[in-house]
Amino acid sequence: MRVVIAGGHGQVALRLERLLAERGDTAVGLVRRPEQTGDLRAAGAEPVLCDLESASVAEVAARLRDADAVVFAAGAGPGSGAGRKDTVDRGAAVLLADAALAAGTGRFLMVSGKGVGSSPPAGTDPVFAAYLRAKAQADDHVRAHASLGWTILRPGRLTDEPGTGHVTLAPSTPEGSVTRDDVAAVLLALLDEPRTAGRTLDLVAGGTPVAAAVRAAADG
Repeated sequence: MRVVIAGGHGQVALRLERLLAERGDTAVGLVRRPEQTGDLRAAGAEPVLCDLESASVAEVAARLRDADAVVFAAGAGPGSGAGRKDTVDRGAAVLLADAALAAGTGRFLMVSGKGVGSSPPAGTDPVFAAYLRAKAQADDHVRAHASLGWTILRPGRLTDEPGTGHVTLAPSTPEGSVTRDDVAAVLLALLDEPRTAGRTLDLVAGGTPVAAAVRAAADG
């Protein structure tokens, strides 16, 4: 399998790249800065320079031509303002989805966030509210294109604790956290389970082994 990952230097992306490389798949990470390429190579991934805030659909599609699947794991990150929430969390995701459509890619995984799609409560920090709106708009754009074979994954609060290999994965879950290790493991399992296409799934820590949780989501 050849998997192209946007936001290839992110913490979840690097974990996913290692998992793909360890089992003999090809992981391609799209990154903005040359200094990030060494970390991708150390993870077993092939780095490709591509700035999703300035590239065209055609330019990105050219990088996806041979991909079996595409993963959007990019984000403006902490410390960024509302403007970059729009250009990265919404704009870059929409661009990648449009490029995947143009390239004929049949599998698209979107890393979103738990609570995305709900109206921000009164008093929500304006930048975080902008993030929620941007992610919701991106998710809606992806959902509008069934031919992408999309799955939207909405993890809870991310932690750096070691993964447990056990999660709760469902269309709706209670509030909670989840390790980045377990998010990467779930993404890998989702890539192997095309029956999860067309599903939006919350992810938090839980007691179900990752493979069984993904099978149950596909069956449900």
